[in-house]
Amino acid sequence: MKISEVMSPEVRIADPDDTIQDVAQIMDETDVGFLPVGEDDRLVGMITDRDITIRAVALGLDPRSTRVRDVMTTKVLYCYDNDEI
Repeated sequence: MKISEVMSPEVRIADPDDTIQDVAQIMDETDVGFLPVGEDDRLVGMITDRDITIRAVALGLDPRSTRVRDVMTTKVLYCYDNDEI
């Protein structure tokens, strides 16, 4: 079985300069708990609801001014749609 058979084909990509409030709203609208973060056509990280909660909210950071790049996970493992599961 290929990754393409189980993946979501329509993915929203966050920008490192988006605010975490903007990203949280996208997560709510699309009913997901994480988004890939892209810059200059490259995957540079992932932002998760846990990143927002633990790295921002728990520290009292302002969601309207805190940027995705400040709390995102930068080490990302990935695969391609034609890879085997």
